[in-house]
Amino acid sequence: MNIQETVDFHLRSTLFATRRMYNLLAAENGITQGIGYVLINIGKEGVPATKIAPMMGMGTSSLTRLLKNMEEDGLIYRKSKDEDRRIVMIFLTPRGVELRSKVRKVVIDFNKKLSEKIDPADMEAFVRVSEAIRQQVCNDLLPFTGGNCDEE
Repeated sequence: MNIQETVDFHLRSTLFATRRMYNLLAAENGITQGIGYVLINIGKEGVPATKIAPMMGMGTSSLTRLLKNMEEDGLIYRKSKDEDRRIVMIFLTPRGVELRSKVRKVVIDFNKKLSEKIDPADMEAFVRVSEAIRQQVCNDLLPFTGGNCDEE
């Protein structure tokens, strides 16, 4: 089999192209694609810090550095839950909310452009195939993760 016919090739080339596009667009606002992804996943009610790493497919040490940088840049702040001080919630600052709006617009605009080119049935098939790939990766990782596919 030619390597350019593998699922891996198509996933990686698409991921790298998308990441490059988002990094270039994010750089216009002085952030990275990773920061943008964190921003769009923090709602008004905040998000537990422990939920961010699985969403992004990051290890905890990488996430810790990213959140520290975002806090230093005035994009987020941390607050322990009153009922359980062990749970640290992440919230957006006003600057973070402003940047999240810009990031959301970029993502929504990109998806609108795609929806003009991709038939809805093809998109549904893409989602099913993506889920099958994630599930297979999860199954293949079971010996390494002890059943938890959400952590690096």
